[in-house]
Amino acid sequence: MATLFTGIGELWTFDPAHDGPLRDAALVVDDGVVAWTGPASGAPDADERVDVGGRAVLPGWVDSHTHLVFDGDRSSEFEARMAGEGYAAGGIAVTTGATRAASDERLRSLLEARLAEAYRGGTTTVETKTGYGLTVDDEVRSARIAAELADEVTFLGAHLVPEGWDADEYVDLVIGDMLEAVRPHVGWMDVFCEEGAFTVEQSRRVLDAGRRAGLGLRVHGNQLGHSGGVALAVEMGAASVDHVNFLSADDVEALAASDTVSTILPACDLSTRVQFAPARQLLDAGATAAIASNCNPGTSYTSSMNFCVGTAVLQQYLTLEEALRAATVGGARALRRGDVGSLTVGSRADLHVLDAPAAIHLAYRPGMPLTHGVWKRGRCVSQSPRGWSKGRRGGP
Repeated sequence: MATLFTGIGELWTFDPAHDGPLRDAALVVDDGVVAWTGPASGAPDADERVDVGGRAVLPGWVDSHTHLVFDGDRSSEFEARMAGEGYAAGGIAVTTGATRAASDERLRSLLEARLAEAYRGGTTTVETKTGYGLTVDDEVRSARIAAELADEVTFLGAHLVPEGWDADEYVDLVIGDMLEAVRPHVGWMDVFCEEGAFTVEQSRRVLDAGRRAGLGLRVHGNQLGHSGGVALAVEMGAASVDHVNFLSADDVEALAASDTVSTILPACDLSTRVQFAPARQLLDAGATAAIASNCNPGTSYTSSMNFCVGTAVLQQYLTLEEALRAATVGGARALRRGDVGSLTVGSRADLHVLDAPAAIHLAYRPGMPLTHGVWKRGRCVSQSPRGWSKGRRGGP
């Protein structure tokens, strides 16, 4: 059945043919994809009609960086950091112990609940990583469970060197038996290229192995300092380099001249109290930016892309349109996806309906529950208790 969404106060399609949002707009969804967009006055007939009551409609958020397969709690670590202690990469080991001890059923249940939270907040495409197992068996089961539920799965065996291991010997395991075992369940290879985790040379070995295995490449880079992760990501042709808090002029120039997406993680920057990623500088230089939640138990325990977008506008000097684009089109580019992140004709019908007449309310009313309803592949997956005004062809 074709469904006409009408009563749209502001429609952000990110169609290159449209300059900014459409006002008083309508949209038709048919067979899970966008079939038509334009002024409400010119809307075609459809089998069903949904009146969104003057609300704004966006593409569903594309969250291209999360760590959702885990058990355990690190709120005490967070509290200590808020009291003045610094962040170090080693906290990952706390989550590793709890995740290894959890049953498959518990990890699956936790992942389902976290994805449901993300959907309720307007996210319709989710990437998530392994990286809290760090043994062959535990990384495989994390990858397998993630592949059952998430849109994109990344192998992050190179998240941290486990206690008792030599770093180079652990890299041998990651790019050998571990990679071979997880390969059927993942599409991406990632590495934490940072002081306290993996050096540039160790990270290059990880990425080279991933590329030879046919995986796309991602990098955690330049979060805690000038780690060399950005330069490595560009050199290796990685789809994205994520965090990018500490950038030299050469880093910015390299990113702007490459196809590597710079993924900024505003909620993580707040939680770790490091300097915000220089998003304004990156965009001014011509780099492609994505915004992601980095939902994880240690440094960004939120999947609220609404919050991340509002923070990017309020704290990182992005315009509303730049922030919306980074959280939709940018995330899609970071995942090398052409079917999500926009509401152009033929794209997947992933709609985020705000309980507001315009998207600027995401920054204007920070922290408010502004997601009214969410559609994924043309199917409603979350809606406000107030519901929708619906009608059939020929009906009221």
